[in-house]
Amino acid sequence: MTSEFGRTANRVAVDAARASLDDLMAWVGVDGLVAALRTPGLLAAIDQHAAAVRDVLGERVTDAPALAEYALDVHAAAIVEGHLLPDPGRLDWSDAPAYLMRLVAVCALADVADCL
Repeated sequence: MTSEFGRTANRVAVDAARASLDDLMAWVGVDGLVAALRTPGLLAAIDQHAAAVRDVLGERVTDAPALAEYALDVHAAAIVEGHLLPDPGRLDWSDAPAYLMRLVAVCALADVADCL
């Protein structure tokens, strides 16, 4: 008798991570990436944040659970540091806080890695 638990548990983790990344994309990713496409300097800043995420995650940068966990850590650290979580639709993206830029970078990486 073989067990399907490992494959099922992994699939559940991947599905949960993808759902989390989808939520992140809806919350900050879309607005941030649209703003970046309109502003070359903002796009460059997001690219720099994406490079930092790639440095931290290495080969796991294409792994939905790793990206989702990283984003959760960034989000939690921002809350602990007392940052208010703004409405991204009303945000002046040219003056966006670093943690939001990092979350947008995670969204960009998730999109490229087909993790959404």
